[in-house]
Amino acid sequence: MGLLAAHQLVIDVPNRPAQPLDLTITPGQVWGVLGPNGAGKTTLLHTLAGLRAPRSGSVTLDDTPLASLGRRQVAQRLGLVFQERMESFPATVLETALIGRHPFLSAWQQEGRADYTRAQHALECLDIAHLRDRLMSTLSGGERQRVALATLLTQDPAIWLADEPTNHLDLHHQSAVMALMAEQAGKGKSVVMCLHDLNLAARWCDHVLLLYPNGEARVGERDALLITEILEPLFQQRLAMGDIDGNRVFMPRG
Repeated sequence: MGLLAAHQLVIDVPNRPAQPLDLTITPGQVWGVLGPNGAGKTTLLHTLAGLRAPRSGSVTLDDTPLASLGRRQVAQRLGLVFQERMESFPATVLETALIGRHPFLSAWQQEGRADYTRAQHALECLDIAHLRDRLMSTLSGGERQRVALATLLTQDPAIWLADEPTNHLDLHHQSAVMALMAEQAGKGKSVVMCLHDLNLAARWCDHVLLLYPNGEARVGERDALLITEILEPLFQQRLAMGDIDGNRVFMPRG
């Protein structure tokens, strides 16, 4: 089903008060999590993934408490792309993408033809099939980012959590990755992304979660919240809002 929900959730950010957050992410939605540095965007994403315990409140996955599920059960339904990754062992691009199939394999079971086909397709979708035999350690930051996204595509979870998915990417690949996220939502997946680029959120997200440094949070539909009166206090920056091809765009003022 792919229903992820937070119930009176307070993320554990040291020395900062937080407003309890109620949030329901349903299939087909694309969420953008926005806020200044240090607002807790990454902490929230890791808490929703079950990697960090909340200060209080709970997270449920398909109406089941996340804390009661095993990691394999969670990974079969939910996937996460980290903002930064460190490769701890030598692996090729294809071997890394195949990690996405591990939640579905039993102990000591090797990947089958269908797994390889799925991984190859994911590499093609991210425009890195030509790198399949390259070691991860030889790749650029943008190439590594696309491998991480290909691994998630190979995993094919119902819920996609991505921390700065366009990190290190050039303009062309930024657009391609955001289109991929929208395509996944069109197939009934739930997508949640931490973003620094306000215009990417305005173009591709249908819902947003705004995290303020004081712990306040605002949740709602994109068009209701992505307005200058709300965004200027969030970023402590005067903004100009315009329209290009029917899409809102924002620029700093002053």
